[in-house]
Amino acid sequence: MKKILAVASGGGHWVQLMRLRPAFVGEEVTFMTTNAGYAQDVGNALVVVEDASLWEKIKLVKMFLQVAWCVFRLRPDIVITTGAAPGFAAIVFGKAFGARTIWIDSIANSEELSMSGQKARRWSDVWLTQWEHLARPQGPEYWGGVL
Repeated sequence: MKKILAVASGGGHWVQLMRLRPAFVGEEVTFMTTNAGYAQDVGNALVVVEDASLWEKIKLVKMFLQVAWCVFRLRPDIVITTGAAPGFAAIVFGKAFGARTIWIDSIANSEELSMSGQKARRWSDVWLTQWEHLARPQGPEYWGGVL
């Protein structure tokens, strides 16, 4: 059984992550998000971190520390995220602790990759876009369909 840390910000990022749940059947999954209300979706398998953006530096530092602690404590085999900031932090720390990392850029980013998605390239073992026209030979890849 693999330990998976599945990470998403709120809103559409979370909805897309929930659509991936069938892929996690039979594995030990911990979900991470910024909204405690999502416990209704995953029960006690939820870790809640600070909601932050680039424009909220103190909150961003707090969120990065919370994510780092969670990754250190859980030691996941795989980190998968649909974005945004908490997902980027999880990819960075997951990679540092030896996890395989998967970034799936949000379907909302149909014209260009998200800022977090662009930065995630360096830390991602698998780097995906949900839009075929955004795929490039050097990545991100498009594997078909949207979440």
